[in-house]
Amino acid sequence: MTRSDSSARQLDLSFEASQTARRVWPVRDLVEQVCAHVETKYADIWVEGEISNFRPAPSGHLYFTLKDADAQLPVVLFRRQALLLRFRPEDGLHVLVRGRASVYAQRGQLQLVGETIEPVGAGSLQLAFEQLKQRLKTEGLFESDRKRPLPAFPRTVGIITSPTGSVIRDFLNIVSRRHSGLNVLLFPVSVQGEQAAADLESALAELNRLGLVDVIVLARGGGSLEDLAAFNSERVARAIAASALPVVAAIGHETDFTIADFVADLRAPTPSAAAELITEAQHRIAERVANLVSRLERAARFQMLRARQKLERVPVDRVEGRISSLMHRLNQHLDDLCLTMDESLRTSVRLCQRQVAELAAAVLHHDSRQRLGRTRERLSSDRTRLDRSLERTLRGTAGRLNALDARLHSLSPLAVLERGYALVLGADGVLIRSVAQIAAGDSINTRLSDGEFSSRVQKTVLGRVNKK
Repeated sequence: MTRSDSSARQLDLSFEASQTARRVWPVRDLVEQVCAHVETKYADIWVEGEISNFRPAPSGHLYFTLKDADAQLPVVLFRRQALLLRFRPEDGLHVLVRGRASVYAQRGQLQLVGETIEPVGAGSLQLAFEQLKQRLKTEGLFESDRKRPLPAFPRTVGIITSPTGSVIRDFLNIVSRRHSGLNVLLFPVSVQGEQAAADLESALAELNRLGLVDVIVLARGGGSLEDLAAFNSERVARAIAASALPVVAAIGHETDFTIADFVADLRAPTPSAAAELITEAQHRIAERVANLVSRLERAARFQMLRARQKLERVPVDRVEGRISSLMHRLNQHLDDLCLTMDESLRTSVRLCQRQVAELAAAVLHHDSRQRLGRTRERLSSDRTRLDRSLERTLRGTAGRLNALDARLHSLSPLAVLERGYALVLGADGVLIRSVAQIAAGDSINTRLSDGEFSSRVQKTVLGRVNKK
C-alpha cells in the first residue's frame, strides 16, 4: 500500500468518527435547553428601560417592549401580577421591571416575564394618582357645574370614618357646640388597607339607599400617600360622583389633595372644618339671634333708665293726676267699646231673624206634599196615555196578523186541494208531474184535501187533455 493510499484511509476513518460523535438537536429540545439555562441563571433580575408598543390583552395580560438606545426586550406581565400594579403602564414611561428571563418557544424569542413594575423618578402611587386624576378630569368629574351646594339647615349628617380615633370625637364636639340639634349618623368603615376602598364605596351606596341623611362627610386623619391610597382609588371617586346626596371630603390634610377631594361637592381641610362648614348657616343664625337679644336687652335697659329718670323729675301729685286722667280715659273707652259691642250683637240677631223668616217662607213655598201631588197627577195622566197607545198598537198589530194569515192560507197547497185538486205521488213519495214518470203496473198515492188513497196504474196515455 502506498503512502497516498494510507493517508486517504486515515481521512475516511476520521470522517466516520466525526459523523459518529455529532449530536443533532431538534429545535424544541434546543429551545427548551436554552430556556432552562436562561431561567436558572436569570431567575430574579431588575431591568431598566423605556416602555414602547404597550398592548393590554383582553385576557388581562400586559405585553410591551422594554428598550434603551442600543437594544430592546419583549416583556409580558400576566394578569395576576398586572392586577397588583398601582399605576397603568404606557408608552414612553421609564420604568424598572423585576422578573425572570425566559424564552418564548413558539417564536424562539428571548423575553422577560415580569413580576412588578416601578416607575423611575416618581413613585408608583404618585404616578397612579396623576394618571387617575387626568382621566377623571377629562371625563368631567372635577367640573364645578356638577357640584351641588350643601343644604343650609341639614337635619341629619352621615359621616363615613373609622369609629375609633380623634376624627369622630372632634367632629361630634364641634357639632354639639355649634348646632346641638343636628343628628349625626356614623357609618363605621376601615379607612386604610386593601379593604378600605371597597368599604368606602359600599358605605356611600348604603347611605344613599337608606335616605336617612341630608349630607355625607367622608373623613379620616392625615397620613402619607400610602395611607390615603383608598381615597385616591377610582372606585371611591366614581361612588362619590354617583352619590345623589352632597358629599364633603374631609381627609385631614391641609396642603395635599386626594382624588376624593377633587370629585366631592365640597372639600374641607380637616374633619373639624367640615363640621364647621356644615353648621355654618345654623351657627350664623344663632350668633345673629344672640346679637339681637343682646341689643334688645341693652335697648330695654336704656329705655327703663330714661323712663326712671323722667319719672324722678315729675312731681308726685302731677303723676297721680296724670294716672287718674289716664284711668278715666280708659274707662270711657271701655264703655264705648261695650256699647258698640251691644249694638253689633243686636244687629247680628236681627239679621239672623230675617234670614230665618226668609228661609221659612221659601220652605212653605216649596212644600214637598204639593210637589208630590202634582207628580202623582202627571204619572196618572202618563199611565192613561200609555195604556191607550198600547191598545191602539195591539189592535193594529192584530189586524196585520189576520191579513197575513189570510194571505198565507190562500197560498197554502192545502187550500188548493180543497178546491178539488189532488197530488199524485209515486211509491217513493216523489211528486208525479208527467205521465212519463209512471208506467202500467206502478203503485201511486193520491192525496186529497181530506186524506189519501193508493191505486195501481193500468195504462198510460200520452198527449194533452181536452179542455171542455
